[in-house]
Amino acid sequence: MLIEIRPALDPELAALITAQQRESAESGVPAGQRMFQPDEDVAYLVGVVNGRAVACAAWQAVGPAAAELRRIYVRPAFRGRGLARQMIVAIEEEALAAGRPLLRLELEAGMSAAIALYQSSGYRQATSAAPDRVRFEKRLPALVQ
Repeated sequence: MLIEIRPALDPELAALITAQQRESAESGVPAGQRMFQPDEDVAYLVGVVNGRAVACAAWQAVGPAAAELRRIYVRPAFRGRGLARQMIVAIEEEALAAGRPLLRLELEAGMSAAIALYQSSGYRQATSAAPDRVRFEKRLPALVQ
């Protein structure tokens, strides 16, 4: 898979986010948590397989040395191939290169597959403000130059 940085208004990114929102709505995720507002302060990545955009993810700087992982999405026909894990690694590399060695994310407590993915990727559960949410953190090793 080729992973590319894309602008917030990229049409292929928009199609992936629309698919993600549709899938979230079908699974009962509240509308307020599905909303997508393009944001220039967010770095968007798109995973491309055979010329087709099939995955997306994003990260945003939060605090002096931290970044937040945003929704990672892989089209259903491409799941089970390790693409989400590749997107996580790409985000970690981008955030670390930008001087953000601490990564955070928060998701619905019922998202068992996503929870397992983050745990197996080295993310540790942290205290969450909401009972129906799960928060994770991962500290990345510093770059050696």
